[in-house]
Amino acid sequence: MPKREQYLEALRVGDGILRLAPCWVPRSFMVPGGRLRLHPDDLYALGAHRGGINERWFSSTTHASNGPGTPEDEGLSYVIFGDQRFLLKEAVEVIGDDLLSADVMQREGGWNILCKFFDNLGAIPHHLHQTNEFASLVGSKGKPEAYYFPPQYNVKENDFPFTFMGLEPGTTRDDVRQCLADWSRGDNGILAHSKAYRLERGTGWQVDPGILHAPGSLVTYEPQVNSDVFAMFQSIVDGRIVDRSLLVKDVLPEYWDDLDYLVSMLNWEQNVNPEFAKTNRVLPLPIKPPAETEVNGYSERWVVYGTGFYSAKELTVLPGRSALIRDGAAYGLILTEGHGTLGNYSVETPALIRFGQPTQDEFFVSAAKAAEGVLIKNLSETAPLVMLKHFGPGNPDAASLLKLKG
Repeated sequence: MPKREQYLEALRVGDGILRLAPCWVPRSFMVPGGRLRLHPDDLYALGAHRGGINERWFSSTTHASNGPGTPEDEGLSYVIFGDQRFLLKEAVEVIGDDLLSADVMQREGGWNILCKFFDNLGAIPHHLHQTNEFASLVGSKGKPEAYYFPPQYNVKENDFPFTFMGLEPGTTRDDVRQCLADWSRGDNGILAHSKAYRLERGTGWQVDPGILHAPGSLVTYEPQVNSDVFAMFQSIVDGRIVDRSLLVKDVLPEYWDDLDYLVSMLNWEQNVNPEFAKTNRVLPLPIKPPAETEVNGYSERWVVYGTGFYSAKELTVLPGRSALIRDGAAYGLILTEGHGTLGNYSVETPALIRFGQPTQDEFFVSAAKAAEGVLIKNLSETAPLVMLKHFGPGNPDAASLLKLKG
């Protein structure tokens, strides 16, 4: 069967919904936190030389930037259709009008969002994601990103449930430049110029390009622009050496030793903002008063909003209830709790997943089906059915929330 007909048949059989396989991504410079429900024996399934698996990517059409030896399909989501599998990326390229709508394909050219869970034992090195200005020099895009900390995945907080973000007011460019100059002397001291914030389950943050941040040890749901650029600014984290190549991974070679250039990648005003928390913290926002929706069997709230690049909702269907849910754009979803049905599909949140094993907790809903409405049933009499839904750029439902944070 030609690809176009195959992809359309999968969409038809799923009544506008595609089932996705888990997409696991390792990071050589991190220690996995063990809370993504991947079997403990499989945390290093790709080999110790690749690092532990500490990320699961959702509805991804973005290749993971993991250096030499990275498989061509690492980071790319696969659609499950009977005994067949095909890349969501290829489906978007071939039948994007049917998946995302013709308007979105004309405007965006594809599914311009990357979403993931990341799960670490401790903190990530203090780093930034380049702006479009700097990322375009290496053929990529700048990367704003958002964080939400789902309670269902955070029964344990692990070693460091704090995140260093930005720089203390009064820090100078020379202070940061000196830290980069001291890279090979051990701890380069960059955290002495930053502030750590206590992470809270059920809340989130917005982190724009050019802002230094060192995410802590809560499992984090992270919608972001579909790019994997970064620059590490911290030389040692938890006693582990951070190779300097990770500072300049997405920098043109002629600037690798230009410390002034590297410092210039920082968005200085946002980093030293004295009201950083007030500006960047994001609190959940009910879409409607819970009293209005719970009588209909569900509640729903925005957990990521305030930017046109992406948005996300948390939907809860109450025990033993069903709800017809409509949205203004295509979306990917991941279950975090419960079991039931989603349109034609049975859905369940797994307790433990073997590497390579298919699941029934991740799906992609086409724009037409989202507008028509998805019937979701919670088949438990006691537990809620909870899912996170991630939307790409220009979601009309989120337009009124631009620049609004909790």
